[in-house]
Amino acid sequence: RSVSYIKVDDESAPPKATELTTKLIKGEKADILIGTVHSGVAMAMVKIAREDGIPTIVPNAGADIITRAMCAENVFRTSFANSQIGRATGDSMIKAGHRKAVTVSWKYAAGEEMVGGFKKAFAAGQGEVLKDITIPFPDVEFQSALAEIASLKPDCVYVFFSGGGALKFIKDYAAAKLGIPLWGPGFLTDGVEAEAGAAGDGIKTVLHYVGDLDNPENKAFVEAFQQAYKIPPDVFAVQGWDAAQLLDIGLKAVDGDIAKRAQLNAAMAAAAFNSPRGPFKLSSAHNPVQNFYLRELKGGKNNYLGLAAAAIADDTVGCKLV
Repeated sequence: RSVSYIKVDDESAPPKATELTTKLIKGEKADILIGTVHSGVAMAMVKIAREDGIPTIVPNAGADIITRAMCAENVFRTSFANSQIGRATGDSMIKAGHRKAVTVSWKYAAGEEMVGGFKKAFAAGQGEVLKDITIPFPDVEFQSALAEIASLKPDCVYVFFSGGGALKFIKDYAAAKLGIPLWGPGFLTDGVEAEAGAAGDGIKTVLHYVGDLDNPENKAFVEAFQQAYKIPPDVFAVQGWDAAQLLDIGLKAVDGDIAKRAQLNAAMAAAAFNSPRGPFKLSSAHNPVQNFYLRELKGGKNNYLGLAAAAIADDTVGCKLV
């Protein structure tokens, strides 16, 4: 069958999300909705999708609420929940012997949820968070935070920043010469590995994908992706690939008859397959149950150290599917 793709730039602008989602569903008569990166946009998108019943796959946005209070029979996520990554990182830090931490993040939803998941796991392992330090988003002035870390003397620091903010923090942290191990979700180092240089050496992160995972699916995926795009795949590429794998399972279950929404949704909810990231299945709230991996940044590369936490599922608080 022929397939048509209708692409809309969400501009990372939540105020525009309602109009754009309605345009896709009502105006373009889309059969399947896939998106997006920005959590604020995704939450507005999912609100409309729940009302319409259109099968919807979220390949990135990590807002916890999407697979908690906003969960629905027709809404699926192939990436992560913010708290889920924080929890896996907290588990790994406890296993590494850390017991006194300071957290640092931007003061916005993703930062709060990443830190919240970490604190829950860290406390469960008898760890103590001495202080949560927040920075107004998107400020990158970190000197006062670094001075506070030095005075508190934790045995580890858990940080969530990404992109340019992450790079600035990494360099400032190295320059401060605190001698305290730095940890964070994988987004702390992803995309800035080379630019961080020696300043990033030794940072440990946890994420649900690392490029040198030794499984047949990942080897084939890396080879095919590099041939197609001339760059190695990252976690975002894998999440998109798995969104397509999940949809393929649903479409095959209904022999391509997209009008059979209930059966398509049921097949995707029950899906289990081998992803480049490892075994993939969904929780009762339609969020991935997945492995998380420990990595260490060294020489401009996130090096795989081993399994950080196996088959981690996010909380389903508020989900009426449960």
